[in-house]
Amino acid sequence: MTTRLRNAVTLVAIGTSCWVIAGVIALAANADAKVIWTCVMGAGLGLVGIRYTIRRDRRSGI
Repeated sequence: MTTRLRNAVTLVAIGTSCWVIAGVIALAANADAKVIWTCVMGAGLGLVGIRYTIRRDRRSGI
């Protein structure tokens, strides 16, 4: 079960890094503010997701 949770942390981290990369590309392409804020919020929620998944892993006691 621990392996599955570590995979979940990895998956959320990959998604978060994709949002960061998309945000950098949006800034470089001079995109609309909506697109940039979407990337910022996606990365922020990804960080919350990483923290939540790690805490869930510690609480499970496996």
